[in-house]
Amino acid sequence: MLEANEFILRSLIEEGKLSERDVEEIREYAAEYDAPMDEVALKLGKISARDMAMAKATVCEYPFVDIELFDIDIANSRLMPKSMAERNNAFPLFVTGEIATVAMHEPLDLQALDEIRQTLRMQIDPVVVDTNKLSSLITRAYSLDTSIDTDHEVDQEIAISIEQEPIVAAVNQILFSAAEMNASDIHINPDDKVLHLRYRVDGVLNTSRGPAITLHEGIIQRLKVMAHLDVAQTRRPQDGKFRFVFDGQPIDVRLSLIPTIHGENAVLRLLSSAAKIGQISDLGMPAKIADSFQKIISKPHGMVLVTGPTGSGKTTTLYTALNQINTADRNIMTIEDPVEIRLPMIRQVQANSAIGLDFASALRSMLRQDPDVILVGEIRDSETAKIATQAALTGHLVFSTLHTNDAVGAIPRLKEFGVPAFAINNALLGVIAQRLVRKICSDCAESDSPSELELRSLGLNPDEGIQYMKGRGCARCLSTGYKGRVGVYELFTATPEIRELIETGSSFAELAAAARRAGMRTMLECGIESAKLGITTVEELGKLHATVDEDMDADDKPFKMSA
Repeated sequence: MLEANEFILRSLIEEGKLSERDVEEIREYAAEYDAPMDEVALKLGKISARDMAMAKATVCEYPFVDIELFDIDIANSRLMPKSMAERNNAFPLFVTGEIATVAMHEPLDLQALDEIRQTLRMQIDPVVVDTNKLSSLITRAYSLDTSIDTDHEVDQEIAISIEQEPIVAAVNQILFSAAEMNASDIHINPDDKVLHLRYRVDGVLNTSRGPAITLHEGIIQRLKVMAHLDVAQTRRPQDGKFRFVFDGQPIDVRLSLIPTIHGENAVLRLLSSAAKIGQISDLGMPAKIADSFQKIISKPHGMVLVTGPTGSGKTTTLYTALNQINTADRNIMTIEDPVEIRLPMIRQVQANSAIGLDFASALRSMLRQDPDVILVGEIRDSETAKIATQAALTGHLVFSTLHTNDAVGAIPRLKEFGVPAFAINNALLGVIAQRLVRKICSDCAESDSPSELELRSLGLNPDEGIQYMKGRGCARCLSTGYKGRVGVYELFTATPEIRELIETGSSFAELAAAARRAGMRTMLECGIESAKLGITTVEELGKLHATVDEDMDADDKPFKMSA
């Protein structure tokens, strides 16, 4: 393939994609490491995989196919052994009659073509594709089998008939697409004549091309089998769970089904694995907050609260804290509803109100298990609040969450639950409030020009000369301009002045003003810093500002935020 690669590199020079100096460097590395020049060019980052594939297609006189524009049937994996697909970096995309359209990294490899032709027993029509996308497709097609793990301990094989294969392929495709997008939820919504498929990515629902409506019933039945639900029940809501493997990593899924006038509506929540839980430094907290939070969770006893709405990353923050202090000399126990991520060496209890195992009753029982650290999934009522506070006062380190709008709001909420002021003062170590904002896609980032009105509404000075950024939208970010999310935080800790205000029953506004005097920065200020650094956009700050303010009455706002 040396001669063809020379032509490919020359064509890329002519197109202005490579320089003569680039090609010379590529030749030197290829000679030194005895590697193909096209692979060296990609590894050195001299050219994108897409541009390389298009140039190769032109030189080799084969069509270029963008596999993202087609619905590829990953069930075609049964036509070709996995070892052959990986060895030749090839995959059968479409089969029409006796002709198979095969995506290949090297369409001029006659030996590979002959091997594939004999295996498929049909004519081969090679096409050139982006090699990275081809590798991802091969991984997706061969990684998911029919092994289902519903209790995380016992693998069970489900028999698949020939008639079921299109359904299985459709479900596999849906799950793998979600995993590739790093989606948190999958929505399968039947309508009168259309089956809508949507993925929640970075907190936003994105519409994708769904399977035919005729497959809806079969897909729901398949999901019920995977989650060990009653396949005959279609008129009542059902909840279940299962696990699948993607790229060698297990992904746990919570399935919720509810009947609608057009059939059963399915929502699947994809849960992160314990392998993705890192250290405090991985959360993206500002250095000052991260250092303070690290010190707080290192205390031997007291209460640590994380506040924010559903989907704001509270669970990730708590699991990260537990992971940080999870050592053999500590007995750590949790009561959760549901248990989202399994953590090693930690005793995790699933709440079950049907049998009377709620947060309060489980917490009482845990205190007889000699715990050092306790995580209560959420403080929802007075009883749980009082028991958790008492546990923190009697030598235990207690973590929990509250649904409050900001960090200072935890104080009046605990008082509403009947926790005495003296108990709050003696038990509370700190409160983290947080939200998630979308990050600008690094592949399509460009300058932004927010209006003066937008900037002034956030307390920003339009004359400050800051160059804000946004994402233009590209294939990598699903044309949204965003890829991934980052947390914005505020940390509230009790100074002597604040403790006195809590003791005397001072208002929320007085507490917030005292926290500001003590140096607390708000979530919005944290977000503004991220926008100035080009991490997020002014548009996201506007949404953050709205969510932080939405539950606060005008009289409760203690200060005007200044940048």
